[in-house]
Amino acid sequence: MNDTTQGYRPLGRTGMAARVAQDIPEGWYVNLGIGIPTLVADHIPADREVVVHSENGILGVAAAPEPHKQNPWLVNASSQRVSLRPGGSYFHHADSFAIVRGGHLDLCVLGGFQVAANGDLANWAHSANEAGKQIGGAMDLAVGAKRVWVVMEHTTKDGGARILPRCSYPLTAAACVSRVYTNLAVLDVTPRGFVVLDMVAGLGFDELQARTEAPLLRE
Repeated sequence: MNDTTQGYRPLGRTGMAARVAQDIPEGWYVNLGIGIPTLVADHIPADREVVVHSENGILGVAAAPEPHKQNPWLVNASSQRVSLRPGGSYFHHADSFAIVRGGHLDLCVLGGFQVAANGDLANWAHSANEAGKQIGGAMDLAVGAKRVWVVMEHTTKDGGARILPRCSYPLTAAACVSRVYTNLAVLDVTPRGFVVLDMVAGLGFDELQARTEAPLLRE
């Protein structure tokens, strides 16, 4: 998607991850899901103490290591090689999910296919009959974390809406999402619906609404 001829430039994957990292407060324990969310760790400022959790059993995930510093046995849930912050640790998978299910995470950042106005999330299948798909740990994270932020493209490759009044794909969890980051905007999920917190430079509110099926509200 390239809308530079219309006066704005959508964020790429790196830009979306950096925008999420910008908003994570000091001291939070944060899980980063598969896909774009894993890039968020690369953009958390080194002087900001954010403890990144990976469900395969790590606390204190740091930015991706340089190739010559990679440990082939230290990977995140996406099987990507990671490094540890000072004081970081790794432990049994069951203990990791006890952290998730025990409500000890301040935030989980997940990818998504669709988000509904009430915070419903669909991020694991495009239909109930899709072969070869498994919901995985996202369902635990979506209900176990204190907050869920979703990062995803604002529309599908063919221009279809992902921000909807109601999800059409099978749900990962109901009413779990509190904020959505896209390549065009940042939206809070509120009792009134989606509230626009931020938009990429040059994008107008009406243009954003035209790419969004659910009604949008100004902050």
